[in-house]
Amino acid sequence: MKSLKVGLIQQRCVADVDTNRQKLAANIEDVVTRGAELVVLQELHNSLYFCQVESVNNFDLAEPIPGPSTDFYGTLARKFGVVLVTSLFERRAAGLYHNTAVVFEKDGSIAGKYRKMHIPDDPAYYEKFYFTPGDLGFHPIHTSVGTLGVQVCWDQWYPEGARLMALQGADLLIYPTAIGYESSDVPEEQERQREAWTTVQRGHAVANGLPVVAVNRVGLEEDLSGQTNGIQFWGSSFVAGPQGELLARASNSEEENLVVTVDLEHSEQVRRWWPFLRDRRIEEFASLSKRFID
Repeated sequence: MKSLKVGLIQQRCVADVDTNRQKLAANIEDVVTRGAELVVLQELHNSLYFCQVESVNNFDLAEPIPGPSTDFYGTLARKFGVVLVTSLFERRAAGLYHNTAVVFEKDGSIAGKYRKMHIPDDPAYYEKFYFTPGDLGFHPIHTSVGTLGVQVCWDQWYPEGARLMALQGADLLIYPTAIGYESSDVPEEQERQREAWTTVQRGHAVANGLPVVAVNRVGLEEDLSGQTNGIQFWGSSFVAGPQGELLARASNSEEENLVVTVDLEHSEQVRRWWPFLRDRRIEEFASLSKRFID
């Protein structure tokens, strides 16, 4: 496949899960009618971003995989004949939960899943309370539209996962995301953070010679505990090419569906110009497995 049309769905979420899912279904249909062959959703798209507070009641949002949501999204993938990347709150067992990306093939079957590896624990992002770190490793998922290097949000700040996906033949790097502004930061700091988020992922594209797809939430979600002023998710979902070039970037404040054509053949040429995989000094990298080198 020389090119691929990728649909990105950047939307606001509400408290009602069924409302979010029906809205996503309509948006999936929209990008498919515009030619999308691969559709990527944002992180934890079924609900509000519940990790702003630590509440055991929020575990009721979790579902087994397979389960009701995989049935729902699998049906959509089959109906529209599209490969679909979703992000679900997985209940693996009582007291054992994951932040899990599930990829559906065009026939509605589960092509594979990835459990989020890096789990943040910051004010308004209390994910360690909810999610056990992933145990499936960094392995791309094979689909009919290409081999997808799927990770989730906080993973996008780390180069190692992107590299491991690339070394195993990923055609694209994909990051469902939920990230936004802290209200007490001045506008200049907020913009530095948003641009850093974009830049580090464009760096993964350059370092690995692969396109990157990042899909973020948008809009203000309140902190029901009152400890913060909530999160203003900064949207800005984007697609970057294998040289880090921005192919498309969504609004930082509004809902938006994008359909972006990605030239997969271009990655081959870029890697011939910049043979980073060839020149890696792998015999000197053993210390990367250490937490810190004293």
